[in-house]
Amino acid sequence: MFDSPLSASAYEVLGVVATVDDEELKRAYRLQLRRTHPDTGGDATVFIQVQRAWELVGSPALRAAYDRGHGFSDAETPWDGWRTPATRTDTRPRAKAYGEAGSSRRRLYVDQVHAWAGSAVPDPYDPAFVRTIPRELRRTLAQALAEEDTARSVADLGMGFTAWHDVAVPTGASLAAAPATGGGVPAQPDTLDHIVLGPSGLYGLMSADFGEIARFRGGEVIGSGTGSRAPITALVTQVRTVARAARVRFGGAILVLPDDDLAQATTPLGAIRGTTVVVVRRSTLRTLLRSGVPGSRTIGGTELFDLRTRIQQTVRFA
Repeated sequence: MFDSPLSASAYEVLGVVATVDDEELKRAYRLQLRRTHPDTGGDATVFIQVQRAWELVGSPALRAAYDRGHGFSDAETPWDGWRTPATRTDTRPRAKAYGEAGSSRRRLYVDQVHAWAGSAVPDPYDPAFVRTIPRELRRTLAQALAEEDTARSVADLGMGFTAWHDVAVPTGASLAAAPATGGGVPAQPDTLDHIVLGPSGLYGLMSADFGEIARFRGGEVIGSGTGSRAPITALVTQVRTVARAARVRFGGAILVLPDDDLAQATTPLGAIRGTTVVVVRRSTLRTLLRSGVPGSRTIGGTELFDLRTRIQQTVRFA
């Protein structure tokens, strides 16, 4: 929360402008607490957001640090939370990984920014600049960050797992999740964000950040945050297309969301077009992948090697 390009700022949650003085900020916080408290008919989710916002700007020191880090201050303090992560120096054993999570979305984001604002953009990741661009462009950046966060979670599964990131879906898949954005702005690529193989099974994953609590109807995610996309439909289509191309069978499809965007840790959606679908908080993902999607079967020995070989020979990266 608050670090997503789609999130409201702490000031927006408290209902004030960023230039308000400290006393007015405190009055706004108290007012929002009363308005949103569940005991007085308020929304519990918003009430928690108000408390978290105050934790970020509730004292002069905290507020100064928040302003510097989120583009509300003229101080030239670099903030790289949305830039490409630095090379990892951690030497602990990790899951074997191929491809670069979020790379196609990052390239797309920069192309979209230049198409919208022109080529003379000094820093497309500057927080102050990001707040000025259309929400659809911020959604592309949020998608890239979500994929990178998921990839870090998968890496911590250890050496028994293999992951492929930013996998290009073979030609012919239905792009239910990627309509053109219009206005000359490049559209989302057709990629399966992650494929994860381990002893618990073979899974296709989509990482997403809708900027709101996910709601479901008819086995699909609905709400303004999804735009015109149908994420579950797209994920199942991508998984089935890759499965046919590689001649493998997936144990399930998993939609990974930020913890704040899912009301409970895991939301099973059942079988959709023959594929078991689960929506999961990112903090719960490793547990799910270690234990397996309900109904999936364990994989071991030569079968694990054979599946890894088939996928490695089939996948291409975006």
